[in-house]
Amino acid sequence: MTQEEYKEETRRLRPRLLQTARRYISEDDAEDTVQDVLLRLWQMVDTLRMPIDGLATVLVRNFCIDRLRLQRPLQVLTKECEQADETETDERIERVMTMIDTLPTMQQTILRLRHIEGMEMKEIAELTGSTEVAIRKTLSRARQTLKQQYQKRYE
Repeated sequence: MTQEEYKEETRRLRPRLLQTARRYISEDDAEDTVQDVLLRLWQMVDTLRMPIDGLATVLVRNFCIDRLRLQRPLQVLTKECEQADETETDERIERVMTMIDTLPTMQQTILRLRHIEGMEMKEIAELTGSTEVAIRKTLSRARQTLKQQYQKRYE
């Protein structure tokens, strides 16, 4: 794709990409996301082929989902912290950490790598020599076990 074709395509696509982004996120974030996508497409301009509508739309959607994922934990943590005083929060953390210690070794490791170290599933899979699917299943089982233990003991 030539630079002129790229410019023409982005002028045509930009309103539709903004509309797609607005379905997921706020107006300001939608503008930023579309800009990020257009930059990513520009970096790939030599390898792009017409039409780029589908690729651009998928990129916008994925970028929006990434933004939402990054925002969500902060919002949840903020609400939790506002609702509970520090000592209550410290007690909850201590309870959960104690319960994590009772999990099988692999579940403990994966849970800590994901939630304490902040590693991605792919990184954990490479580190443990497992597949992402197996990591997701193990993490899900660990979370479920913790939830059940917490409810059983403290609620």
